[in-house]
Amino acid sequence: MQDLLYLLLLFVIVLVGLSVFLSFVPIGLWISALAAGVRIGIFNLIGMRLRRVVPARIVGPLIKSNKAGIDMNANMLEAHYLAGGNVDRVIDALIAAQRASIDLGFERAAAIDLAGRDVLQAVQMSVNPKVIETPIIAAVAKDGIEVKAKAKVTVRANIERLVGGAGEETIIARVGEGVVTTVGSADAHKNVLENPDSISETVLSKGLDAGTAFEILSIDIADVDVGRNIGAELMSDKAEADKRIAQAKAEERRAMAVAREQEMQASVQEMRAKVVEAEADVPKALAEALRAGKLGVMDYYNMRNVIADTDMREAISGVDKNKDGTDEEGK
Repeated sequence: MQDLLYLLLLFVIVLVGLSVFLSFVPIGLWISALAAGVRIGIFNLIGMRLRRVVPARIVGPLIKSNKAGIDMNANMLEAHYLAGGNVDRVIDALIAAQRASIDLGFERAAAIDLAGRDVLQAVQMSVNPKVIETPIIAAVAKDGIEVKAKAKVTVRANIERLVGGAGEETIIARVGEGVVTTVGSADAHKNVLENPDSISETVLSKGLDAGTAFEILSIDIADVDVGRNIGAELMSDKAEADKRIAQAKAEERRAMAVAREQEMQASVQEMRAKVVEAEADVPKALAEALRAGKLGVMDYYNMRNVIADTDMREAISGVDKNKDGTDEEGK
């Protein structure tokens, strides 16, 4: 009974040890590689475990490249994996490029992948061009009419310029700039509507794909519409601005006239006050002249008669004085 327990314990220990060994040493993956004709040592797989590299991420693409006839070794794939690259994606791109007769080596494919671009999609775009649709681009012709255009740009990936080349946003921006320039140089918007292909020809001749990761194959104007009359709106805005300026100047002149009128009224009031003050001194002066004997009684009455005669003549002539002492003519 005791021997049976020892045997059972030994069997459990061996089973656990074998499980740990098989989990650390990928025997199954090594056998698969040998069956596929890929020479890779078991110690290399163990070294991958120690370097924290998933062996399946290396052996699987290695088998795939060997079956496709691409000369590849585990060290190259492991280095790309440790650099943060997608090994499986790179091998798929190399196989696709080989089938399409595209000159693409592992180093360039790895550089494209590490640059953050999808290398497999780039190879597929080299075989099957992609159509980029621009947003609606608004431009104004010389006659002031707005023209709205939408373009479709057919591009093919340029493998040689994928590293360091500009992306789709640059292509769209350059096409938009070319459309605005072409429409803006047109004498009338009707010329653009009659010949929309002139836009694509002019834009395509500018070489907009320079410095980008793409090669422009064609630029087609998908839609052209007439927008607002920008020239008329600008003239209307200018007229409204001139009107406001004229109103402001008129208001300034009115304010100045009101100020001058108020100043004149203040001057009249001041002069009237001086006249009233002077008239108040007349009786005193007459009394003083009578006392001093400089003015006789008959002289005084003659003066009063002259004043009364003057008032009578003014009344007969029909000249009525206002309350402020001036006549109707403002004198």
